[in-house]
Amino acid sequence: MATHFFGLKDRTFYHSHAVGRNEFAGTGFRNPVDMAIASDGSVYVVNRSYENRPDGVHMTVCTLDEEYISAFGEYGEGDGQFVWPTAVALDSAGNVYVADEWTNRISKFTADGDFVSKWGTAGSGNGELNGPSGLAIDSHEHMIIVDSKNNRVQKFTIDGQFISSFGSEGSGDGQFNLPWGIALDSNDNIYVADWRNDRIQVFNNDGEWQQSIGETGSGVGQFNRPNGVAVDSDGDIYVADWMNNRVQAFAPDGRFITQFTGDAALSKWGKDKLNSNPDMIRQRNLAYANDPSYERKLAHPCGVRVDEQGRIAILDHTRGRIQVYVKEDEPVLR
Repeated sequence: MATHFFGLKDRTFYHSHAVGRNEFAGTGFRNPVDMAIASDGSVYVVNRSYENRPDGVHMTVCTLDEEYISAFGEYGEGDGQFVWPTAVALDSAGNVYVADEWTNRISKFTADGDFVSKWGTAGSGNGELNGPSGLAIDSHEHMIIVDSKNNRVQKFTIDGQFISSFGSEGSGDGQFNLPWGIALDSNDNIYVADWRNDRIQVFNNDGEWQQSIGETGSGVGQFNRPNGVAVDSDGDIYVADWMNNRVQAFAPDGRFITQFTGDAALSKWGKDKLNSNPDMIRQRNLAYANDPSYERKLAHPCGVRVDEQGRIAILDHTRGRIQVYVKEDEPVLR
């Protein structure tokens, strides 16, 4: 697909492949809610699973080339455990930080998944948390947290010392209604998915409001509960539009570029599972006989990230997979 708008350079996007399948453990994901991509290509995927299947709560580590690496974490309130994990971020040393909205804490792990430490206190005062739902680490190694149920964003040192906060409940500029996801651009500007206000708000690193993108609806540039956001090296903005089952792309000034609704084929892991189970192949063929396009589509995308190669990774929540798109700055014949 390609989009051309006056004042915008040409961009061509194409679907590359899908990664993963629905699994409670091993080579797949179960109700994934967020991911982070390391400089070495490792992808850390937060699996929230179901309340009646807490054995699926963990972190999956893989690559966008569908190489399974490892898994760590489990359900619980002890060290290195999660109850309702929501977000993940990486520091410059590759350490992994996971937010848990049940325990209102941030847990730190090594890149290999070994538990290091935890911090966080429930409440509404400075430095206290009520439903942390988005994590980002800026170039100064400050952690920026979307404090969802307190309708604000807080900034901490990497070890949890409070620095500052901004935002309050409401629908005006700089106000939030249950914000969720967060991203930073190359200048450390802060992009927040303002979930119930159906918009993305942009702030500088000091928390001063810059612009808002979007409004409620299902049309071009409109959102229905946006919950994930990413910014690429060109400053283009990608928004996981949860209830509209799509990801929308915008130029840095907020102009709409294009949307992704899903183009997936079976992943390698999915093929491996089906090839080992003929009954499952028959069931799948019957399920998709009435709508052959069903499997391709996004179903409640909840996260989007861009890796160092410029690949756009979309976390496909209900389908338990990642859909990968590639952006070309100039049109390419394929």
